[in-house]
Amino acid sequence: MLFPDLDEDAVFLSRSDESQVLGTHMFQPFILDGKEWLSVEHYFQAMKFETTSPDYYEKIRLASDAKKARKLGATRFKKVRSDWKKVRRVVMTRAVYTRSHAHPDSKDALLETGKRKIMENSQYDYYWGCGRDRRGENIYGQVLMDVREKLLSEAQD
Repeated sequence: MLFPDLDEDAVFLSRSDESQVLGTHMFQPFILDGKEWLSVEHYFQAMKFETTSPDYYEKIRLASDAKKARKLGATRFKKVRSDWKKVRRVVMTRAVYTRSHAHPDSKDALLETGKRKIMENSQYDYYWGCGRDRRGENIYGQVLMDVREKLLSEAQD
């Protein structure tokens, strides 16, 4: 089979869409690690440089919008922390979870997905997204589903 079967009931989203409440680019400030972050994207991109370049970390944190933070985070002129590939999913999960508690609209949107599969609909990203052929790892969708499960378990306590 060339393309995997699509889950007809899946929720598809783009994490870089500034109007998408479950995306990483939406302006939704939150406090994490004792600092204010304007979006999940700001936190995620800055954490690449937390241990290697504190000044650059701060520059990303203070970026005017998520698009700028992403661009700064994509630099090849600064050294990314050596454990980045090991911790990037945890970093993303912490930011999404914290934002969900800071913004009820984000939390509600996530809970409203029910038990449906969430897919980050990126044609080019085979790690965070599902990729053009839907064979990507969809890690961002998995992060959202993991946070949803945590929120549901907290609601039952």
